[in-house]
Amino acid sequence: MAKGTKRASPGADDEKNPLTEVELSDEDARKLQSVQRDIARVELVLERAAQKALVPAFEKRREVIKTIPKFWPVALMNHHMFTYHVQHSADQLALSYLEDVWVVRDPAEPRCYTIEFTFKENPHFTDRVLKKEFKYVPPPAAADEKAGPDGITESMLEFSWDRDVVPSGTKINWKDADKALTKLYPRESADEDDIGEPGSFFNFFERASDPFEIGLNIAGEIFPDAIDYFLGNTGGDELDSDGSDDDEDDDDADEIDLEKPRTKKQKV
Repeated sequence: MAKGTKRASPGADDEKNPLTEVELSDEDARKLQSVQRDIARVELVLERAAQKALVPAFEKRREVIKTIPKFWPVALMNHHMFTYHVQHSADQLALSYLEDVWVVRDPAEPRCYTIEFTFKENPHFTDRVLKKEFKYVPPPAAADEKAGPDGITESMLEFSWDRDVVPSGTKINWKDADKALTKLYPRESADEDDIGEPGSFFNFFERASDPFEIGLNIAGEIFPDAIDYFLGNTGGDELDSDGSDDDEDDDDADEIDLEKPRTKKQKV
């Protein structure tokens, strides 16, 4: 028999709270879980449909911004988490040659994708396009599954980014040793999965792992809202302007800005 719980409120010690021991039968628990999965299924269907419907709009945007100089470098650098990984002036110079950013969703699992950065001729590397794939690797149980009428399988409802996604690295063909940014500014970490100093942004492409979740920030935040980032309309958390603690709040914000920004989980 499962029990529902409610956090006790102040003064509740003096008398028994009737909401602290709400019993839930096994049957009701199963019904709740079933409804919860139904909701998750509908949300996933809507998400997949939305991703597909957005492609023509993104393609139209792609054509429009071709005439806007440095659209993508500006949009990317207006994202506070991205900026943290482009602290070196050499990185900023290399990114100034960026012409296009594109996210290709996996048709089988749209929560996985490949990020493509397209550059014009530059003094750093010969590659025109740098790619990073976050590949979907279905769990073993998925081999025997049959999708429902909506195309959703049980394993899709149990999707886990850490378990089901394998990122890959791309070799960058540097023109000269003194231009090899990932060698000049390597990612400092104890091993492939530890989070240390990021070094050059281009480690994101050359290293397979993405411990700073740069890919999630690009695909989940910057790419869909690129125009807002370019215009500076989505610069970060807003502070409440009301109340008497504004100065104190501003001081706290300044202190936080001096530290390494915290990574937040994104929707994928």
